[in-house]
Amino acid sequence: MSAGRDGSARSDEEWERFLRESVAGAADAPKEPSARARDVAKRLRAEPGRGPEGWRSYTPARPRRRTGWYVAGLLAALVLLVVALAPGRAVDLFAGGDPDAGPSAAETARPTQAPPAEAARRPTVDEPFRGSPAARWASGAAGITVPEADAVGWMSAAEVERALARSRDFLVMSNLDRGVLRGEHPAKAVELINPHQEDVQDFLGTAFRTPSEKNDPLLLFSRFQPSRTRLIGDVVKTRGRLTYQEGERGALQVTADVTFVYPVARAGSDDEIVRTIVRRELVLSWDDPDKVITEPGTFSIVSYAYDMTNGGCGAPTGYLTPPFGTDDRADEAGTEIDPYDRSAPVGRNGSAGDGCAKATRS
Repeated sequence: MSAGRDGSARSDEEWERFLRESVAGAADAPKEPSARARDVAKRLRAEPGRGPEGWRSYTPARPRRRTGWYVAGLLAALVLLVVALAPGRAVDLFAGGDPDAGPSAAETARPTQAPPAEAARRPTVDEPFRGSPAARWASGAAGITVPEADAVGWMSAAEVERALARSRDFLVMSNLDRGVLRGEHPAKAVELINPHQEDVQDFLGTAFRTPSEKNDPLLLFSRFQPSRTRLIGDVVKTRGRLTYQEGERGALQVTADVTFVYPVARAGSDDEIVRTIVRRELVLSWDDPDKVITEPGTFSIVSYAYDMTNGGCGAPTGYLTPPFGTDDRADEAGTEIDPYDRSAPVGRNGSAGDGCAKATRS
């Protein structure tokens, strides 16, 4: 036993404890240890393994980098930013959506299968395409792929390029123009159709005055009746492409295959949002004016076909009539199809290619 300065006896174990605290910078360590204490301290320095775990003789403590905390804090800040700027997207991510799912690549060829099923989520006013493959599609004209132009028939490559652009313009004017979608007459689109194509001109003259199953403007144009139906937002999702080849008498024949997805609600209400989906296949002929009577900058319509779901299956009115409520849905008829499946031509995936079908998903 050793005596301390206060007269009390201290054991070797106590001195070892005091010395360890002294090394760590403890304020209450003895200021003047005895010779025996100095011997113990020397022995401790020679046997560092006897000290506390991780203890090193006379090694200043180094602050540990708290990298994990910094990373966690940064991630938390990013999450808060996403929630603030895009709350709907944040809900999708944390509700089991695919965080790696980005915009779909442009369609340059016919797909080999239907797009995969999405998690079932109801559309909202802020996210009207939520829970559907269209959420990843491009908007408006951007979703219609136009191929590179080469010389075909009577047209040079530059002329083919202009004709392809005008063909896409017709799709935009007839299916995306806001006025036309609200029921206005598609005057600009009609101006692109060869005025000398008598059968089509007769159809156009009748369809808007007295629509019928044979003369229905919906065969070429997408229109909603404002007093009944309201478009949600300013975006229509699209997916499709143009292709071309040489047609009869050296004409440029352009084929358009495009799906349009329209989010709508009952006029004056947001209680229920329905997606009306129209897929159109048009074949247009840009004829050689030396061989066919036509006007510059116009085309002739060779054929048209379309599939339409959630657009009404009743008597033709000249407008798409989405089903709202159980009563309207009870009247829905037609062959069941997947409106997002673009792996087969229009009319070859279960529908007749002449209008009304029932969606297996929307």
